[in-house]
Amino acid sequence: MNKKRRLEKILDMLKIDGTITIKEIIDELDISDMTARRDLDALEADGLLTRTHGGAQLLSSKKPLEKTHIEKKSLNTKEKIDIAKKACSLIKDGDTIFIGPGTTLEQLALELKGRKGYKIRVITNSLPVFLILNDSETIDLLLLGGEYREITGAFVGSMASTNLKAMRFAKAFVSANAVTHNSIATYSDKEGVIQQLALNNAVEKFLLVDSTKFDRYDFFNFYNLDQLDTIITDNQISPQHLEEFSQYTTILKAD
Repeated sequence: MNKKRRLEKILDMLKIDGTITIKEIIDELDISDMTARRDLDALEADGLLTRTHGGAQLLSSKKPLEKTHIEKKSLNTKEKIDIAKKACSLIKDGDTIFIGPGTTLEQLALELKGRKGYKIRVITNSLPVFLILNDSETIDLLLLGGEYREITGAFVGSMASTNLKAMRFAKAFVSANAVTHNSIATYSDKEGVIQQLALNNAVEKFLLVDSTKFDRYDFFNFYNLDQLDTIITDNQISPQHLEEFSQYTTILKAD
């Protein structure tokens, strides 16, 4: 791929989310770290983006646009599977757990569906998670109702919140679009509130995010890292991010 086409592709990727990481460019364009950085430098010199730590953002982007479910599903698939396997290994027979919306958590549902010999209860506000687990003979399943967000397949709003307030979980598993400093963020405040409630009502609190989500931002900060028990991420997390974010909570790297 020539330089002109690479730069066009990078700008197309930026328009989806408003931000981009070096790793995302390397994975998508199959180029070296040095080439990715030179391309970002060239685009910054043309006034089309501004460089950030580990990536860049559009100058015209006041806040990132929310990716569709299909767009998210195609990103970092192997890493999401690895994270889901690690999370699944922590769920015990008899647990009552909450699973939030997100493509990484859908992978967790797939892992749970294929696991034999365990009887658990799952509460979710994610329609995709519900559909994955709906025909399982070993999982007691409850789908929270409420206002439906088609872009993520999540149920949110006052009805979902009211139901959640009366529930308690052994473990809650949520995901996020961004992790920065001591904060966990997502695009939708309504989804963030539901995840906040679920975490508050759980004995053990888990955040499942791939390594591209670190040192990024999004609209609504719904929880602090130091309130969590564990972050589960992939083994591509940088040593710098591992050191920085381990000061707030335990980080488990997937195999």
